[in-house]
Amino acid sequence: MNVRRSAAVLAAVAVIGAATPAAADTTPSPSPSRALPPALYGDGDPQYDGVWRQSLALLALHTVGVEPAKAAVDWLTGQQCADGSFAPYRADTAAACDAKTMVDTNQTAAAVQALAALGGHDDVTRKAVGWLKSAQNEDGGWGYTAGGASDTNSTSVVIGALAAAGEKPAEVKKDGKSPYDALLELALPCEGDGAGAFAFQPDEKGGLVANADATAAGVLGSLGAGLVVEPGKGGEAEGAACEKADTPEQAAANGAAHLTDALAEDGHLTSALAGAEDQPDYGNTADAVVALAAQGAAEQAGKSLAWLEENAADWAAQSGPAAYAQLVFAAHATGADPRDFGGTDLVKRLGETGPAAPERTAGAKSDDQDEKKDESDSGFGVWWFVGVCLVAGIGIGFLISGRTKRQQP
Repeated sequence: MNVRRSAAVLAAVAVIGAATPAAADTTPSPSPSRALPPALYGDGDPQYDGVWRQSLALLALHTVGVEPAKAAVDWLTGQQCADGSFAPYRADTAAACDAKTMVDTNQTAAAVQALAALGGHDDVTRKAVGWLKSAQNEDGGWGYTAGGASDTNSTSVVIGALAAAGEKPAEVKKDGKSPYDALLELALPCEGDGAGAFAFQPDEKGGLVANADATAAGVLGSLGAGLVVEPGKGGEAEGAACEKADTPEQAAANGAAHLTDALAEDGHLTSALAGAEDQPDYGNTADAVVALAAQGAAEQAGKSLAWLEENAADWAAQSGPAAYAQLVFAAHATGADPRDFGGTDLVKRLGETGPAAPERTAGAKSDDQDEKKDESDSGFGVWWFVGVCLVAGIGIGFLISGRTKRQQP
């Protein structure tokens, strides 16, 4: 997740060797001449996040006991390429994927997590996991695209996919290196700035710079966890001192301590946009809550969840299904009720961004749904998309709200 920003929205920009992702103000709207599939969650242009937001929406609904509409699940499975990978969006699935199809590890791993949870899609998830294994780097990690330099966010979301599919991440190795080895290489030492945090990637000189979004992702990845964390699970509680990270578990504890310190003053993480004042990073804060809950740092996770309950409703309404899903994950991880999240029913609002699920009638919608549908809603914030911003090889970067990468506040 790390990749988080205050108003999670994707924008395509040409970048070569971007250093850290920044927040975007708008999401591309679909072309008037191109109708979006009715089974797709969200009204924003899905070119860069269609599979991602669909996967998060389906996973969030399943997590709270709602059976998603079959059409929505079928849309997701239909996006898979023959080799098992997923691209963000294939408007014409009758056309075979080729070298120009922009497949990536993040979309693929998110789809695996959603479909594995839903069950009944073993053929799809098996092929996807096979492709992910083929894209593993020699250091044991994954980049956003196959062959790209390993980063914390991509490696962590793939770990979650492997675990969801019944694999043992520690045993998925390339040249003797597992994904946990890759994460340990991206963890900062206990001395100096950013002690205990994770970097997204090494900088141009090989140095590690603390990144809050990558840290939330790194904590989950080091624990072998995915996007969904059950309440009460995790490792050591808050308060543990930073120690040399010789194990993934220690790296997770160090990262959680770093996040706790970053959240302590205001209860939220902050995103900095060049030329603008710092602003709350709702998506990254939600991801940090999940990470802290997974580690067992319940006190700070609860405080930051309370801040989200009070402040995140407008952000989610503007950002759409992935944002609602992130808040559902945060509520679930802390044992809170996503149907009464600061007075907002996150489950209902998420359902309204997609096709009717069995639990509700086809015509049911809230009074403000029509207004909300006019807004952009392909935002996320999950750390998982930091990788996009730094894919210089393909010349495309994604700017993501808080679930997509930025420098730690």
